[in-house]
Amino acid sequence: MGLFDGPKSSDIKNWVCVMERGTDYEIELARTFLASLKIPSNILSKRDRAYSLNIGETSMVYLYVPKEFEKKAREVLSDLDRDLSNEYPDDEDVENSVQ
Repeated sequence: MGLFDGPKSSDIKNWVCVMERGTDYEIELARTFLASLKIPSNILSKRDRAYSLNIGETSMVYLYVPKEFEKKAREVLSDLDRDLSNEYPDDEDVENSVQ
């Protein structure tokens, strides 16, 4: 399996992918958040820097944590995602609340 065999995360011994996004900044924010909780993480980017693309398999960015931190990382990232969704509703939610 090569680096660009698809948009799936790569298998890395003793590490687990806990997040995948099409933009660097979302992964960087999540990594900073995990670091504040003393959860180690690393970023794997399949982004082709020669092009300014953020769609498709050559643009995916992945966040990995050691296997022993997977459960905690998934929990806190899920909580963060839920909190952000409530704090920053999408356009449809805003339109429905105005009516």
